[in-house]
Amino acid sequence: MAHTQHNESLTPVNHADRVFNGYSHASLWFSLGVGLLVMQVGAYLVPRLGTQEALWVILLGSLIGAGLLGWVAKVGCDTGLSSAGLMHQVFGSRFARVPVLLNMVQLVGWTTFELVVMRDGTLAMTQASHWSAPYVATLLWGGVLVLLMMGSMLGLVRSFLSKFGLPLVVLSLVWLSWQFIGMLQAQGWEAFWHKPGNNEKSYMISMELVIAMPVSWLPLIADYARFGKNSRWAMTGSWLGYAIANIWCYALGVMAISVSAPDANLVNTLLLAQGGLLALGLILLDEIDNAYGDVYSASVNSHSIWPVISAKQWGILIALLCTALAMVLPMHSLEPFLLMLSSVFVPLFGVILGRMGWGQSSTTTAHTDTKAVLSWLAGIAVYQLCMEYSPYLGYAMPSLLTTLLLGWLTRPVNAKASLA
Repeated sequence: MAHTQHNESLTPVNHADRVFNGYSHASLWFSLGVGLLVMQVGAYLVPRLGTQEALWVILLGSLIGAGLLGWVAKVGCDTGLSSAGLMHQVFGSRFARVPVLLNMVQLVGWTTFELVVMRDGTLAMTQASHWSAPYVATLLWGGVLVLLMMGSMLGLVRSFLSKFGLPLVVLSLVWLSWQFIGMLQAQGWEAFWHKPGNNEKSYMISMELVIAMPVSWLPLIADYARFGKNSRWAMTGSWLGYAIANIWCYALGVMAISVSAPDANLVNTLLLAQGGLLALGLILLDEIDNAYGDVYSASVNSHSIWPVISAKQWGILIALLCTALAMVLPMHSLEPFLLMLSSVFVPLFGVILGRMGWGQSSTTTAHTDTKAVLSWLAGIAVYQLCMEYSPYLGYAMPSLLTTLLLGWLTRPVNAKASLA
């Protein structure tokens, strides 16, 4: 691979720098799994599904989605490579720039969207109505993000997130859960538990909504897992941490929408809970790590292509860019575009897992691995065709299964020999 000698993003992490244990992985991915957006999607499941149906879909979808996340974490830890490094290994040093650039675009988009979510939550909490309030709130959160990018990712996860951030977020979720369970009991727990759906959504489409959240982190997780001491810890910690957070936040969304007024939004419903202002504030503070995670990975990807600028410098520049975009772009209308763009990464990592997920080496010496590229394109085609013609069967899982098989069948000869 070209320029890997001086490119930190494409060079395996030294064993001396592998400092994450199982708790580090679990706390990081639990924190990244908590968010207002996750709760909002959980609220979207009902009344399309009944309560019990929705909870079963949440449980199964979270375990599957987070399991895929943990699988990629294992590959990242085994190889010590970032996501960009894995793309280079599988697709070739020249073609890998295409998915790396696409990943940068989606990460900038998701970071901008996260800033908009935090801005809107802040405005709802403060009830600020002045014309300048959205700009001030955006600059506030953008400034926090820039400051975080000036520090060390390893220090942030080990010193702050694991010791202080995680307990505060867990307490806020426990408090909100207690409040909403009390409201449901007051309204009649039996009515909530046996509430039927209106059959607007199939089980598979609902499952896609649940799996979508953990799958959206597939292009990022190796950037963190490569710092793990042990691949088993990386896989188990990431899987359990994210699965628990995903299940919890989706279930909270279901409970919140079940006690809210028909025209109320999720943020206002959270504020109505006793102590909801404090709990929502803590969740908004935790939301910043989602934006940080996106920017950090975007900086690693940027450095892999333009290594003259350090990853930290890239992080600061990208944080400033996203802050500016959040003040001028109608991000709510761009969410479908971002979700469509992220669909290319399900088959992309299907190919990577098919090639490298079984413990074998998949290093390609070619500038472009044509078989890997065609496998990826086939996965994108399956995804789009399923969305168009058979959405009731799902689309992420058929695409993933297709590319897992194609990736395994087209793996390099040296990988096949290693299995003999």
